[in-house]
Amino acid sequence: MLVLLPPSEGKAASGRGAPLKPDALSLPGLAPARAAVLAELVELCAADEEKARVVLGLSEGLRGEVAKNAGLASAGARPAGEIYTGVLYDALGLATLDAAARGRARESLLVFSGLWGAVRVDDRIPSYRCSMGVRLPGLGALGAFWRGPMAEVMPEAAGEGLVLDLRSSAYASAWRPKGEVAGRTATVRVLHAPTRKVVSHFNKATKGRIVRSLLETGASPATPRELVEVLRDLGYEVEAEAPAKAGKAWELDVLVAQIH
Repeated sequence: MLVLLPPSEGKAASGRGAPLKPDALSLPGLAPARAAVLAELVELCAADEEKARVVLGLSEGLRGEVAKNAGLASAGARPAGEIYTGVLYDALGLATLDAAARGRARESLLVFSGLWGAVRVDDRIPSYRCSMGVRLPGLGALGAFWRGPMAEVMPEAAGEGLVLDLRSSAYASAWRPKGEVAGRTATVRVLHAPTRKVVSHFNKATKGRIVRSLLETGASPATPRELVEVLRDLGYEVEAEAPAKAGKAWELDVLVAQIH
């Protein structure tokens, strides 16, 4: 099983670890694209703080993120699972998993990123600020930029099992499963049961809890249909819609009564 996650906008500090070693990151086929985005981002942030702030969509209060990006080459690096914070990652609680579940996390979780393309949770990266929705002056919109490199590496990364896609729309734009891979992919929405509306905060928290439950139990559904049964056994209320034709992902709705 491969689980596709969005990153978090807010991130923990880089710390004092050794600097980034790009060649050590997972999915080495993404290395040239990573180098291009990193160089463009560092150059932008080092040359013109105000322009960089606007390009990155940062508020005045987040101006310090520009300087952080300018120093990425020498900043300390930590495992991505420690860098990414926020609602989903708080609910997932990687640091509090037992050893077996952490091993499953290292094998099965893949975090999409505007800067790195995608990384495993044990890949060591510095803290940064660059969402998939950013349009860098020399490279254009990052969602579009990553589609080519991702198309090259993701079919192999997806393996032959279930792909559980929990990404937000901006990050899903960088790679959409096609053909046979799409047929074993499941996307998930979390809906407030009485209103059938998506609630952003609880959507993220529930997705984090779902991933934690799968990692803790060691459940390994091989197909979207098996995933539905596993989630129901774990106590989730799930409505599933099989695709109308081959080559399309399954759509799962997880219904929750509480939204806080």
